[in-house]
Amino acid sequence: MAYAHGHHESVLRSHAARTVADSAAYLVSSLSAGVRILDVGAGPGTITVDLADRVFPGEVVGVDAAADVVEVARATAGDRTNVEFRTGDAYALDVPDGSFDIVHAHQVLQHLARPVDALREFRRVAGTDGLVAVRDVDYGGVIWHPRIPALDEWLAIYHGVHRGVSGEPDAGRVLKAWARQAGFTRIEASASVWVFDSPDRRTWWGGMWADRVLASAFAGHAKRLGLADDETLQRISDAWREWAADADGWILLPHGEVLARS
Repeated sequence: MAYAHGHHESVLRSHAARTVADSAAYLVSSLSAGVRILDVGAGPGTITVDLADRVFPGEVVGVDAAADVVEVARATAGDRTNVEFRTGDAYALDVPDGSFDIVHAHQVLQHLARPVDALREFRRVAGTDGLVAVRDVDYGGVIWHPRIPALDEWLAIYHGVHRGVSGEPDAGRVLKAWARQAGFTRIEASASVWVFDSPDRRTWWGGMWADRVLASAFAGHAKRLGLADDETLQRISDAWREWAADADGWILLPHGEVLARS
């Protein structure tokens, strides 16, 4: 799996801020003590350890393709006894059929060339009685204010980079369709949003993207694919800082969510 953003500090900064409350609230009613969870694409592990705390003493296993990120996640887990992290492949998970009650994947399917195949693998691991929970952003629905022209450039380049490297940036709207193609027959589809509007949240989001467009793998891909040059990327970085400093700044990112059972 190619990952369009790489693992620059600005990328992990975004991932490490995620919790169950802001990224998996649709799953909370399915969590209870003793539940076994496989968290695919666990990244630095903040959602994974939050899940582990909520289902203790249930076992939670986080899987990620990047060995260096798995080491970060292990540090995140600290001395928790009911969570572990491993490297792994979303298409070929090294666990038996039906071995977990829940298979969870947040912001994963959008980065896969074969999301339906991954969902079939999740279905195998969850078994006939298990639950597969997936949530992905839909960049085609992102809206913001004020409409700084360089941010329109950012969104167009984002779509080009994402599709040129690793999948579908508008994944949120097709999660239900992918789940049906993967063979699930009981599907609950929902949606939720991230909103960044307060000074602190604007500073965090805008600063993260101002760094990301210049220093992460995203920048290299944008230039390699002929979508942007250094001047364009600098203009976009400056626009994110301008947006973050604007007292009227506001952005909304919609997410599709699916709870699926065989």
